[in-house]
Amino acid sequence: MSAATAADAPIVVERLVKRFGAFTAVDGISFRIDRGEIVGFLGPNGAGKSTTIRMLCGLLRPTAGEARVAGFDVARESERVREHIGYMSQKFSLYTDLTVAENLRFFGGIYRVPAALLAERMRFVIEMAGLTGREEALVGTLAGGWKQRLALGCAILHRPPILFLDEPTSGVDPESRRRFWDLIHNLSSGGITVLVSTHYMDEAEYCDRIALINRGRLVAFDTPAAMKRDFPGGELLVLECDVLGAAFAALEAAPGVRDVAAFGNTLHLLVEDREGAIAALPGYLADKGVAVARIEPVAPTFEDIFVQLVGRKEAA
Repeated sequence: MSAATAADAPIVVERLVKRFGAFTAVDGISFRIDRGEIVGFLGPNGAGKSTTIRMLCGLLRPTAGEARVAGFDVARESERVREHIGYMSQKFSLYTDLTVAENLRFFGGIYRVPAALLAERMRFVIEMAGLTGREEALVGTLAGGWKQRLALGCAILHRPPILFLDEPTSGVDPESRRRFWDLIHNLSSGGITVLVSTHYMDEAEYCDRIALINRGRLVAFDTPAAMKRDFPGGELLVLECDVLGAAFAALEAAPGVRDVAAFGNTLHLLVEDREGAIAALPGYLADKGVAVARIEPVAPTFEDIFVQLVGRKEAA
């Protein structure tokens, strides 16, 4: 990896591999992230997201490949890497038996925030997290959304240029998730580079670019708009009917239907010819005892995109 390449972007990854014995958790992934960019690491649990982030934070040594974060090699200069990043782990990492203010002072010491700056930084975090007036509350008594925003605040007390967030919105309510993403966008607008992992496919919409990962391999890396525009494999329809299971089984063998997936109380169909399918499938299903209530075109979700891209990779 050339010095010029490393200087171009805060995060540069080339053919990164991590093995645990015979198991390969991360399998030769490559990507780069630019300054101020929000990149979402999307994939199911066990896909390799957390392992990749831990390598980029200098917490795990790669088995093979290279990565530079803030210009430093993650294998040889892990201490320097950690000086330039903020990290919010998947598991809630604050001390629940300490108050909000005590946690902030503790992490300020860990990150070596100068004493002259700590009070101002603490005020910023408390306001950002919506915890004004709760400075002396025990963290263990706070609701999940407040804990989450406080943990983010602790990770940025030292004003790092790069932020790694590992499943930060797992287990919190939708409103708290939305507020948390607002905070991430505010940080990005100030030039902070953010890599955030999630298994919530809808959160892809909040990112500048998406890295889809499955079984340790990078399936795709592009903007949300480009992934939707280039949706692979055909045209997508949504179908609502009275007997979902019977419809699913029948449609797997239907002419012109390439794929069927359950999506809540509806089915998503990947078809060769949209208009032909809309005309033919209600009759096809009626012959099999299934009444169609609705069939119409639908924009692909990132769950649809992920399923199709993974299927293509595994078939290749």
